[in-house]
Amino acid sequence: MAMSAPAASLTALSFDTSADLRERFGRIRARTARLAAPLSAEDAMVQSMPDASPAKWHLAHTTWFFERFVLARDPAYRPVDAAWDYLFNSYYNSVGPMHERPRRGLLTRPSLDEVKAYRDTIDARVDDAFDAGRIDDEAARILLLGTHHEQQHQELLLTDIKHALWCNPLRPAYRDDLPSSTGAGSPLAWCPCDEAIVTVGAAAWPAGSGFAYDNESPPHRVLVPAHALASRPISNGEYRAFIDEGGYRDPALWMSAGWTVVQEAGWNRPLYWDEGLDAAFTLGGMRDIDPHAPVCHLSWFEADAFARWAGARLPTEFEWEQAARTQPVAGHFADDDGLHPRAAPPSPGQPAQLFGDVWEWTSSGYGPYPGFAPWQGSLGEYNGKFMCGQWVLRGGSCATPRDHVRPTYRNFFQSPDRWQFSGLRLARDA
Repeated sequence: MAMSAPAASLTALSFDTSADLRERFGRIRARTARLAAPLSAEDAMVQSMPDASPAKWHLAHTTWFFERFVLARDPAYRPVDAAWDYLFNSYYNSVGPMHERPRRGLLTRPSLDEVKAYRDTIDARVDDAFDAGRIDDEAARILLLGTHHEQQHQELLLTDIKHALWCNPLRPAYRDDLPSSTGAGSPLAWCPCDEAIVTVGAAAWPAGSGFAYDNESPPHRVLVPAHALASRPISNGEYRAFIDEGGYRDPALWMSAGWTVVQEAGWNRPLYWDEGLDAAFTLGGMRDIDPHAPVCHLSWFEADAFARWAGARLPTEFEWEQAARTQPVAGHFADDDGLHPRAAPPSPGQPAQLFGDVWEWTSSGYGPYPGFAPWQGSLGEYNGKFMCGQWVLRGGSCATPRDHVRPTYRNFFQSPDRWQFSGLRLARDA
């Protein structure tokens, strides 16, 4: 039985289907396989909490995306296994039912070897489609989107396996060869910015000059009041001072819902820090905490409470983007193979580390821009339906591929979420 194609598609425009897209597809697929290579079949099976997914599921779902949305556009296409359409769909209700997210860790079958073979088969079928000239403009656009989608799952694979391995009392390392790095750091300074009307957002893809998700569009003008932005993210040492001075014990610093979480969950330090506050679990195992490196694995509640304790606030996403548009996409990314934040070098007069190292929480709720229009058809479920009860993060992290981020990129998570590489940068009113 053939798999049905999406009910509607992205706007048809010309697209380069040459070797560049084919090379990108192969490169990103190969990187995912390398990220999974250190994992045993048992590692790849674990689902440590409902918000995380097993590595095996990430490997399968990203493959399903190309099979469902690229290859199955051909009415004659026959799936590798029609039952897997149910197992590996994530949240696309318009294409059919799906296995419950919190129960993905129960999927002992298909095996890890079968999932790897599934990846190889779909990769070969995509290559065949290129050879046969079946990657038309529409398929090329969805294929490009799929590569960015897979890069998101590359980061999730790392953050999810980190949480799973941390749940093991042995605290095993994902990789024993990851470097330990320390830096001198730099004093926190303030970068003033005058009031201005600025343009934010990206042109609706694929009409724009480069890839962007639909939640980044359309470009629009906003009034950004006069403010100052911190020169770098908050460090581990600065966050340690917040802990030592009773930050987790003072309800005046916390949103009501945040204080409830602190009390019920017993939070008294960032996720992965040990009780002595001098070591933390990393993808390289337990490591000493570098006081100069950006603090990470904070929830929005913790970031907001720290900002209040510091006599400042979190920046809006527009204040962040205004600054980021003047800076190169430079920082510590997954490509650097450190997989942990590092201290920022001095950056006199301008903000540093806006990209990479840690995602930066903002004070902006995740919602639609004026004139927002989701992609048509099933892919319209990608972002728009999550614009409720979440906060925007900006900038990417040490687990993000470098070519996946840009000044307009909007990540989003809920207030208590802290298993991502999320930190904070301060802002204050002028």
